[in-house]
Amino acid sequence: MPQFFMNKRLIILLVSIIVLVALIGFSLRERSKLTWPEQFIKDTTGWVQSLVSKPTNYVAGFFENLQDLTNTYEENKELKSRIENLASLEAEVQELKKDNKELRDVLGEKKTLRDYEPLPATVIGRNPDRWHEMIIIDKGNLNGIKKNMAVVTANGLIGKVKNVTQFSSTVQLLSSMDPKNRISAIVQGKTDVYGLVEGYDNEKKLLQVKAIPSGAEVKKGQTVITSGLGDVFPKGLMIGKVVEVKQDQYGLNQTALVQPGANFYDIKTVIVTKRIMAQPVDTEATSGKEEE
Repeated sequence: MPQFFMNKRLIILLVSIIVLVALIGFSLRERSKLTWPEQFIKDTTGWVQSLVSKPTNYVAGFFENLQDLTNTYEENKELKSRIENLASLEAEVQELKKDNKELRDVLGEKKTLRDYEPLPATVIGRNPDRWHEMIIIDKGNLNGIKKNMAVVTANGLIGKVKNVTQFSSTVQLLSSMDPKNRISAIVQGKTDVYGLVEGYDNEKKLLQVKAIPSGAEVKKGQTVITSGLGDVFPKGLMIGKVVEVKQDQYGLNQTALVQPGANFYDIKTVIVTKRIMAQPVDTEATSGKEEE
């Protein structure tokens, strides 16, 4: 009889391990949609995190504002020294906007790849173990958020929407090491150079823009923006500045190391971009496509 109970316990243990491994494998596999229990848990967790994070952010912001007051005098001096240049730049921008509008009216173009609708959101969750990979925001399907939409801060692009539930969304940051996290980009210069934001140098804290032709001229200090050639991202979102350019191991392409414009570490509020101009879907061109 004792031998029977020992065998029974061993069988139960083995079955439990098999079920556990199966559940882990199911949860880790790549899926386009979440199951309804996962959506319910995410929405519930997001709601609780929202209740906790908003008062916490308010209190933290209050003390940060007190600290910022000590730097107000020096900042005001610097701002006053720039005010004359700002006025002339503002006048120039207004003239350029007017000329651009007139040209678009003449050509009959009402929408461009740059146009998008901003959807503001607040960060309500972040896993310490995946701090540089994912954040959770308090806007979801009910607010018009869709998968793969670009997410930015005031300083530039930070990532794209990975998963969406009814009341919250998960955003994958550019600093994620996911090889499928690729974004079509432009290195601005006399001639625009196209490449893919693909990968992150965790030691140098720099983005990697790959697939740049070896003959293309890319220099330190050039600005990198989104190209708008994908299905969802608008054109012209700030990504960062080139700090280094190197050849790949075969000498066929170049890789530019880019200092991100946005701070991936400290993110509190974001803007999800809903592109206004839709791009026709080419099934042949997009059948094997992974990147934006």
